[in-house]
Amino acid sequence: MEHRDYNYYEAHSAIINLEEITSSARNAKFLQRLRDGDPTLSQFYVGAEGWNDICIGEGDDLGWVGYFIGKNECLHSLDIYYLPDGEAGHAFVEGIARSQSIRNITINNLNNDRFTSIVRVLRNKSQLEGLSIWSGNNIDPDGWSELGILLESGVCKLQLLYLRGNNYIGNEGLDVLSNGLRGIRSSLTVLNLSDNSIGNEGLLNVGETLQTCTGLETLDLSRNDFSSAAAGLSSLSDWLQNAPTSLKNLFLANCRISDDGLHALAEGAANHCEILALDGNESITSTGLSYLSNSIQSDSCRVETLDLQGIPIGDDGMEVLARGLAGNKSVRSMYLGDSVDVSVTSAGWLAFSTALCDTSSVNSTYLSNHTICDIWNEDDEERHIPPQDISLYLQLNGQHPQYAARCKILMSHKHLDMAPFLQWKMKYLPLAVAWIERAKPCTALTIYDHDPDLRRRILDESDEAFESRELTAMYDFVRGMPMEVMKSRSGLAVAAAYDEKIARIEEENKIALEQRDRKIQQRDRKIQQRDRRIEQLEEEIMRLRGK
Repeated sequence: MEHRDYNYYEAHSAIINLEEITSSARNAKFLQRLRDGDPTLSQFYVGAEGWNDICIGEGDDLGWVGYFIGKNECLHSLDIYYLPDGEAGHAFVEGIARSQSIRNITINNLNNDRFTSIVRVLRNKSQLEGLSIWSGNNIDPDGWSELGILLESGVCKLQLLYLRGNNYIGNEGLDVLSNGLRGIRSSLTVLNLSDNSIGNEGLLNVGETLQTCTGLETLDLSRNDFSSAAAGLSSLSDWLQNAPTSLKNLFLANCRISDDGLHALAEGAANHCEILALDGNESITSTGLSYLSNSIQSDSCRVETLDLQGIPIGDDGMEVLARGLAGNKSVRSMYLGDSVDVSVTSAGWLAFSTALCDTSSVNSTYLSNHTICDIWNEDDEERHIPPQDISLYLQLNGQHPQYAARCKILMSHKHLDMAPFLQWKMKYLPLAVAWIERAKPCTALTIYDHDPDLRRRILDESDEAFESRELTAMYDFVRGMPMEVMKSRSGLAVAAAYDEKIARIEEENKIALEQRDRKIQQRDRKIQQRDRRIEQLEEEIMRLRGK
């Protein structure tokens, strides 16, 4: 292919026959949409496979493809999955260099020369927001150095940077990129460095590099080897605790993290991240989980989603996690995965159930966990069903969080023991009355498993049974401290109110008993009348037979 400058494309763009510069009718159609500025074509794929918008083959003129991409004002995302060597690839790159609309670029399956040429033309793309470099590229240190220069220039105010699956990065490549990452500064919100052969040295570099990335919200370091990276994980924890950061989501899946590594990481991650993914770290034992448990039990814990799938939890691990949940008010989802179905026995499930609803006393039930509502990932097609009581508590926490504590108290304590509250004397009486009134809606609440149309009641308790429970509790309170009640005007008023309720109920019961007795008497009379009639019929039959 001969070299052609921009003026050539400008002069021939109105008369060029698209079918003559493409290898298929499909390619010609997409090129026409690109040329005409089709507003629905905001993302464009270029590659060698059939699913791309332009499937490069013999007869495709990439100079024209690049020219139309550069002229198009509706195109926001460009995905490049293949570029040939030579003038054709160079002409394509020259074309996209003129684009002022592309905000996101994905690069895959390119050699070092093609990758470097694209990175260089991005130096004038101040509008660029996202750059994704996937695992199929063959990039050497010079290529990563070019990317570092681009990032360090500060021209691109990237919000998203994906460097996933590039094994050539490693610790050395990350060192080359570190100045570039510092150059992005506060604009970066998502950084993906997963599956890049990063170890302890590279992780230490990450902790230092991210000091200036104050706007970073998501960091993915999954599938790197942190088996001996306790120091690096400690550096990451220090960054979270001491640097001004906005990080919410931290992904460390399949990193071979050890118990010591989790110990180094746990406090910083738990106190600053809303999503913490540790799935697939099979080296973690109950010892490591105990460090995590202590961190999530803290009042400063911010974790809402904790992914522990693939970790061999066992009964010991379930018990230490339960201790952490008992004082936690932030974790709503704790994904445990299939491993618990195999390795956790009834003892482990009992500890978990107790964390959700400790029935040892009313106060213990109140202080139980009323926040967590899911322990299985919705994407898990083979998700297992936990024991029935745990399922009920999880559904109650998720579907009725404002009533969860009250419902659990009513479910677990048929008789509300007032003795522990007598120490507060009459100060507690109006609080007790108000609590019982607020708990009354619990008798009408329903929950569902998967289909909202198939609901069932949480408490199988009638209004009469609830009122009886209320009266019994107040009676026990008054009986426990009669002199205090008699000294207090408000206490007398409350007692009088409940006396009236009791008198009314006794009167209603008396009337109900009288009505029952009358019905019994009426039934007995009907039975007697029936018996007499039977006797009369038998006598008549005997008389007729005697004749």
